[in-house]
Amino acid sequence: MMPKVCFRLPLFLFICLFLSIKGKAFTTNRAENRTKQQASVMETNSSSDSSNNNLPLAGKLEELKLREAELSRLLAEVRLEKLSTLRSRPLNIGVIGFGRFGRFIAKSFQKYGRVFVTSRSDYTEIASEMGVKYIPLSNPSEFLDANLDVIVVAVSILSFEKTISDLALNIRNHLAAKQARENSDKVQGPLIVDVLSVKEHARQVMLELLPLECDILCTHPMFGPDSGKDGWSGLNFVYEKTRVDGVIFNPNDVTTSEEFNDVAGKRHSIHEDNESLIEGIDRIERFLSIWEEEGCRMIPMSCKAHDSYAANSQFITHLMGRILGEQGLSNTPIDTKGFESVLQLIDTTTADSFDLFYGLYKFNQNSMKTIARLQAAMDNVVEELKKTDSTS
Repeated sequence: MMPKVCFRLPLFLFICLFLSIKGKAFTTNRAENRTKQQASVMETNSSSDSSNNNLPLAGKLEELKLREAELSRLLAEVRLEKLSTLRSRPLNIGVIGFGRFGRFIAKSFQKYGRVFVTSRSDYTEIASEMGVKYIPLSNPSEFLDANLDVIVVAVSILSFEKTISDLALNIRNHLAAKQARENSDKVQGPLIVDVLSVKEHARQVMLELLPLECDILCTHPMFGPDSGKDGWSGLNFVYEKTRVDGVIFNPNDVTTSEEFNDVAGKRHSIHEDNESLIEGIDRIERFLSIWEEEGCRMIPMSCKAHDSYAANSQFITHLMGRILGEQGLSNTPIDTKGFESVLQLIDTTTADSFDLFYGLYKFNQNSMKTIARLQAAMDNVVEELKKTDSTS
């Protein structure tokens, strides 16, 4: 039996189309009534002042408000239906790496599905208090036997490749045993999701090492336990749908929920006679809907484009924080608001591990260009100061 596919964009477009058609009919009736009313007023009182000229505009604004209210009502209904669908078919979500960030996302995941976490350290008590199940990293069989729909790899950039390599081996063994047990020609692996701050590295590693039975979703929540402590509403979530049912998405293609191009340029549709493709896309949509329901601003973007933007935003922020931190700056009795912001930048960036900073540098090919531009800008500013000093 085909699963119920939960797609957001087509449904939204349908709503807009419905409202557009309804709005046009509504506008026509209201416009006819206003025309009759205005003709009557003009016939009985031709000397009316110019305020009567505002009647059509006032009527139009009233119509727009009514249509806006109707749209809000329908969108609220869709959101409730989507939430009901998520909760009626909860995902089994595994999280590898139960450190600070792993605990941060697992806390929200458990509202939408069953969560299983694994890590080197023993987090049994913390996991139990959070309502999730802890499984030691040394027992990968038990972790995979949880019938996981999704595995989120929440480890550091530097340990990511080793973690994926070990996971890939364990998944292959797990799928081979499952295939033999079920006497099946084809078995589906879990959806693998990364949350690294560098995306091309994560994409390449997962495509190279993970078995074809595993779908791949590259993501970067542009927030963490500090910036997201009061909720995820309005916070950016970047993602690239990378591989589904062995088909690699074209990263430069602006995909819809129903159609996409693969890297060979072939167009695919969810209406193909391919149940595993439909299930794979549906699983991705259900997982993305968790972040959307938490209020994230969803940004589909290729890994390459992400890294280009990140080098000039996230990396340069960490770079400047580290450079300023090396100055040994501290509070003074006459601090300006600007200087307080500088100290806050230092505190925020140096609170993260140096391994994260090094990972942003090493695994983003755009980082050296950012450093070179910063050095050149520094030289230009100093030269400008010297030039001004020599002419004054």
